[in-house]
Amino acid sequence: MEFFKQYIVNAQKKGIALGHFNISELSALKAIFESARELNVPFIIGTSEGEREFLGPDNAVTLIRNLRESYGYPIFLNADHTYSIEKVKEAALLGYDAVIFDGAKLTLDENIAQTREAVEAAKSINSDIIVEGELGYIGQSSGILEKLPEGAQVTGEMLTSAADAKRFVEETGVDLFAPAVGNIHGMLSNAPNPALDISRIKEIAGVVSVPLVLHGGSGLRDEEFVAAAKSGMAVIHINTEIRLAWRKGLERGFSEKPKEVAPYKLLSYSIEEMKKVVSNRLNLFSGI
Repeated sequence: MEFFKQYIVNAQKKGIALGHFNISELSALKAIFESARELNVPFIIGTSEGEREFLGPDNAVTLIRNLRESYGYPIFLNADHTYSIEKVKEAALLGYDAVIFDGAKLTLDENIAQTREAVEAAKSINSDIIVEGELGYIGQSSGILEKLPEGAQVTGEMLTSAADAKRFVEETGVDLFAPAVGNIHGMLSNAPNPALDISRIKEIAGVVSVPLVLHGGSGLRDEEFVAAAKSGMAVIHINTEIRLAWRKGLERGFSEKPKEVAPYKLLSYSIEEMKKVVSNRLNLFSGI
C-alpha cells in the first residue's frame, strides 16, 4: 500500500508523526477513529498477537478496511509485535497493511537473519505490505509496571547504536525501523518513565534510509513527543494510556450508574476518556 508508506515518509519530512494506537475491542476503535476524524489526520490501528487472538485477526482487517472504504479515510492496520515467521505470513495473507517482526530479544546477528526472513516472507505474499523491524529490547507488557522491564535497554551503551541500526536496516530490507532510545513498554506506577535520548534518535535517523518508529510512547512527557517527531520518529505508539483511560471511564460509569446494564451506555464513559487521551496525543504528534 504505497500511499500508506507515503504518509509516513511525508510525516518524517515535516517533523511530525502518525499516531499508532492499539485496540482489543470496539469502544477503543470508536474513540480513536472519532478523535482522528475531528482533527482530520491519518492514523494507524495496531493489534498485538494477544489482541489479534481476542478480536479475531480477520475481524480486525474487516473492521479497518470497512472504515477506510466507507469514509474514504486514511486509517491503516498494523500487526503489532509479531514474534514468528508463521504469524508474519498470517498477517500478510489476511490483508494487514503492515507487520512488525519483533526480534528484539535475539542477538544482533539472529535478529538480522530472522527479520530478513520475515521481510521476504511477507512481501512474497503481498509486495505492498510494510514490514518493520525492531532492535533493542524495551519490555513487552503494555501495563502498569512496578519496575523497569528486566533486561530493558534504556540507558547509555545499552541503547541501539547508530552503527548497529545502519547495519540492521541495510541487511534486513525493512521499511520501518524501531530502535531502543530510552523508551519502554508500559508505564511505571511509582516513578516517571525513563527519558528519551533525543540525540540518539537524531544520530540514528541520520544514518538509516527508512523512517523511525517509537514504541512505548505511554508515559512520556509532551515535549519528548514533539522532540522525537522533529528528530525522525515518524510513527509513535500509544497503548497503556488508552487502556488506563478505558478503565477509568468504565469505573466512572459503574459509579455514576450502578444499576445500568447496557454495555454501550457504560462504555460511553470509556469512549469519552479515551478520546481525551487520543486527541491530546494526535495534536502533539501532528503539530496542530
